[in-house]
Amino acid sequence: MSANPSPLEGRHAPAALPSDKELVLKVIPMPADTNGNGDIFGGWVMAQVDLAGSVIPARIIQGRMATVAVKEFIFKQPVRVGDICSFFASVQRIGRTSITVEVEVFTESFRTQGEFVKVTQALLTYVAIDENGKPRAIER
Repeated sequence: MSANPSPLEGRHAPAALPSDKELVLKVIPMPADTNGNGDIFGGWVMAQVDLAGSVIPARIIQGRMATVAVKEFIFKQPVRVGDICSFFASVQRIGRTSITVEVEVFTESFRTQGEFVKVTQALLTYVAIDENGKPRAIER
């Protein structure tokens, strides 16, 4: 091991950012967001993915909506304190009342920006709801 290990040491090779998805959120996790191992708590990542996943459906639904399903959530690599997390999203399906979105999360070291590592991917479904919390049709 070198005297100055790379911030990417122990992680997979750098990844290319997706060109078919929209950058919807960037955030830097802090020490208060860590688990007992000192990595960023998976629940924190999940909450950020839910927020990021809601950005595009909000544009389409133009009203209240709720997360109704998480069909897939894969943690590929740990997220570390101070990593810059970039969340990319794309619509996978629009139904009568729901929208399914894929979210991919990439990190880059704050110090050595520009080398991205894919850390998480998820598939979430949001449903349009009315003022009573009941599903409503999405107008197209």
